[in-house]
Order: sequence, then C-alpha cells, then structure tokens
Amino acid sequence: MSERLVTALGRPPSEGSGSIPEETGAPADAPLFDEDLQLSLFTCYQLHYSGFEGVDEDWEWNPRLLRLRALLETRLEWALREETSGLGRYVERSGTATETAARLGEMVREAEGPSVSAFLRKHATFGQFREFVQHRSLYHLREADPHTWAIPRVTGRTKAALVEIQADEYGQGDHRRMHSELFRTVMRGLGLDVRYGAYLSVVPAVTLALNNTMSFFGLHRRLRGAALGHLAAFEMTSTGPNRELSLGLRRLGVAAQVRHYFDEHVEADAAHEQIAARDMCGVFVMENPELERDVLFGAAASLLLDRLWAEHVLRHWREGASSLVDRPWTEAVP
Repeated sequence: MSERLVTALGRPPSEGSGSIPEETGAPADAPLFDEDLQLSLFTCYQLHYSGFEGVDEDWEWNPRLLRLRALLETRLEWALREETSGLGRYVERSGTATETAARLGEMVREAEGPSVSAFLRKHATFGQFREFVQHRSLYHLREADPHTWAIPRVTGRTKAALVEIQADEYGQGDHRRMHSELFRTVMRGLGLDVRYGAYLSVVPAVTLALNNTMSFFGLHRRLRGAALGHLAAFEMTSTGPNRELSLGLRRLGVAAQVRHYFDEHVEADAAHEQIAARDMCGVFVMENPELERDVLFGAAASLLLDRLWAEHVLRHWREGASSLVDRPWTEAVP
C-alpha cells in the first residue's frame, strides 16, 4: 500500500489518483505496529506540513487520497481507544481547573513503563544516543507543529495558555531559539543529517505511530480536546527525562552547546507543565465538560505510545541489537 502511494505521489494528481489504494489491506489486530499502515499515514500527513520535494501540492486535498487517509485513521483511532479503554476511573465530569490538572497528574504518576532516558543517562553508548536522536528527529525537527493545529479550534483562556506554550517552542520570535533549531544543533553535534525526514527509512512503526497520533489529533476539530490532553501529558513527562538526557551526553563527553537543547527543556517544560495541565486543559474542561474524556484520552494515548516506543527501543538495546529497521525502498520517497 505505501509503495503504491509513493508511486502515485510522484505523478500529477490527474494521472496518479487512479493508483491510490481504495482499501488499506492492513490487519485489524495491531495497527500501532503495522509498518505499511503507519508509513502510509505518515506520508498522507506530511502533505499537510512541508510536503515532499517534487510532489504536486494539489495532492494535499485530493479527495481519493483523503478517503485513504480516513480509512487509515479509523484503524489508528480504534487501536488507541482499545488500548486506553480504562479511562473511566479518571473521569469526573465536573470540577475546577485544579482538579482536572490533578487527574492528569495522577495519570502521569500511574503510567508504567521503562525509562529510555534513564538508560541513556547511565548506560548508553554514543551509537545508541545517535539512534535515540534519529527516532526523535521526526517530531523535534518540526517541534510543536502538530499541536499548533489546535490553536484556532479553541477560544479564550484555553487559547491563551496554548499560545503561551507554543510561543516558547517557537523561540518567542527568535528563529535561533526555536526548539526545532536547537535540536538541529544536537543532531549536528552527533554527526547526523539535519534534513527533515532523513531517517524515515529506518524508524519503526511505533515511532511513526507516535508522530501520526499527534497529527491525527491536531488535524481533527472533533479531537481538539485530545490534542490538548496529549500536549499536557507531553509537557508533564518532559522535565526529568530531559535532565537525564543532558547528563547522559555529558557522561559521553558531548559539548555543552550540543546539550543545550535538553537543558533548555528542563527549565521551559517545568513551567509549561503547570500551564498545560491547569490553565489549558483545566479551563477547557470547565468550559466544555462533555469533552473531558477526550482530554484524558489524548493524555492516555501519549503515555501509551511513549511506553510502547520505550519497550521497543530498550528490548533491542538490551539484546545488543539496533532499535532501527531496514526499510530500503523508502529511499524512493519523493
């Protein structure tokens, strides 16, 4: 399916539309680990960001391509809701912004799973750190963009809180301080390719699923609550891991200017955590109590995918293997 999709995108929509698959052909039992499904969905979403070199921009809203994307999204959403079905114990349909923030905090504290950042701080080789950055490059080289789709879909105090967080992510107007640019410094310091998507051919399905979920929430107005909840969980689980990542690079002798990205997030995300949980999600739930479950769903999806991704990476590293995959045909992605 993904090969057919890439081949079609290499042609003008008037010629390639007939080659777009009309069904996913994907198994229904494990969409989060389905290489073909996740790569196809990532390809569809990329047209809404910076696109692909040589691909006609009219593909972005091509009806046949959108139908395929909708089928893929149905599989993704089914898997996410199935895996986060135990949300009932957190839902309370009423309460203050502080109480909503407390429930999000409870979810984060109760989340189980191995810690990649702890491994990187104590045990990782330079090569394993490079792998970690390759995985993360699909998000961090366009950091904040998926959640920014939610800004025009919320109002008032919720919008103001979201904009406050995103403005920091974009460097408060200074492109040199944009977090995506700071991450490029990390990649250069580790001798990696800083072009967006350079490592698309080697990241596994679960890494793609992690990124696709952010795009899915951000691009659908009906899931605006999930987008906010996802961002809140993202910020609430950032400070400690970024401190460990900086210490891990220091252990490996990496220069301070390369570590700056992680040090910056230790300070910034400590503030963002409170803004996201209380001022953004808390106020949003107070004003839209019927969307409380969506906010918690977004947070749970973020925590779920972080756990699945960490399990994949650490399982391979502890076996002495690479956490990356060999997907050579994606070199042909236009």
